Amino acid sequence: MIQNGMARTQWLAAAALTGLLASCAAGPHEVKPPVTGNPPVIAPQTGPITYKSSGHAEMDAWRADYSNRALEAGHDRALVESLLTGIEPIPLWLGSNLQVAATGISDQAEFAKPIWDYLKVPLGESRISNGRERLAIHPEMFADLEARYGVDRQVLVAIWGMETSYGAVIGNFDAGNVLANMAVEGRRRAFAEKELFAVMKMVERGDAERSDLVAGWAGAMGQTQFMPSSYLAYAEDFDGDGHKDVWKNEGDALASAANYLKKFGYAMGQPWGIEVAVPTGFDFSLADGNERRMDTWRAAGLVPITGGPFETGGADFSQLWLPAGAEGPKYLLFSNFKVFKAYNNADSYAFAVGMAGNAVIGESGPVTPWPTHLRPLSVADIKALQAGLNGRGFSAGPVDGIPGRQTKLALMGFQTSRGLVADGYPTKEMLALVTDGGSSGVGVSSATDGPS
Repeated sequence: MIQNGMARTQWLAAAALTGLLASCAAGPHEVKPPVTGNPPVIAPQTGPITYKSSGHAEMDAWRADYSNRALEAGHDRALVESLLTGIEPIPLWLGSNLQVAATGISDQAEFAKPIWDYLKVPLGESRISNGRERLAIHPEMFADLEARYGVDRQVLVAIWGMETSYGAVIGNFDAGNVLANMAVEGRRRAFAEKELFAVMKMVERGDAERSDLVAGWAGAMGQTQFMPSSYLAYAEDFDGDGHKDVWKNEGDALASAANYLKKFGYAMGQPWGIEVAVPTGFDFSLADGNERRMDTWRAAGLVPITGGPFETGGADFSQLWLPAGAEGPKYLLFSNFKVFKAYNNADSYAFAVGMAGNAVIGESGPVTPWPTHLRPLSVADIKALQAGLNGRGFSAGPVDGIPGRQTKLALMGFQTSRGLVADGYPTKEMLALVTDGGSSGVGVSSATDGPS
């Protein structure tokens, strides 16, 4: 028994020692042989990127071609793939053959509505009261913006309201998909492709993340609606955090808009426009888009409709504008109005910005009522008017349905030839006179047309 017990004890001791040695061998103090050689090198992917079909043959063909061009231009392969994977037709851009996408310039509210109807939203009570609230909430931010960029705060808040209702409606489209649709639709393919390359550069240089790229229906982004190329040129990092966040950061978005306006020549403290009264028998053909000295307008009998002298902040040139013809409000427009049009090239848009900016600081208008009894023309009517004026020898420019400056000057020429008030305002009555058949009166106007 003793011998057997001793043998058992010796056996247990040996087993314990073996287990301890095994435990040490498997523990953290294990000495491993040195690793020799280099880790395997993973070759970068080359060749075309393969995408799942969008279900739209033309879109697939465009994507394959554009993707290859982007890679050849040196853009990051993973970024190109992330932008173009999952693109799909948007009905607004690529509707069926029976549905024409309403994305043309003439379809936009700036051109398709009478100006008094267009102004109802930007000058609505809620829009203006919300703008005043923004100014009251962020006085230090707006003071800093004015100091840094030299742009009046009421203008910035007006554009903010016009573009996205103060950041409430920035769009819900993916920028890559919208621009792809625009390119495939074809009317502005070169523009859309350029903007898509700009999107790539935004991400590649670290200004924005791929996940940031939320856009409106036409590819404009953020609270102040910058196209990608404008973002590259004018976006600002207002708070210095290293990110130009025009989507969620109010300071960055407003600073970007301020920088844009300043670079296009905004003059702080000068008016964009002044409503005027004119004397009886005034020659409305002077509303021809040409700038004249303020002394010239004073000599012609123009005065501020609210009375007193003209307060122009040093601006000495302006043009007379009749947004609704001789019966409606009349304005002298200054250089800041042209700066607003650099943001959106429509007179009605620039006018809305100016009027909304005035309203948020308590300057309402216009004083003169809108002539709502006049019957404005539809886009189709404008095309008929343009064709009729061109046919009579008054150069109205392209038949595009947009009553721009050249169209209005051509109508002025026709009105003068008939002994009518030459205000260039297109109405049903003017359309009937121009298109009544025959060709009476010949005149030529050669001004450059533009949206109004």
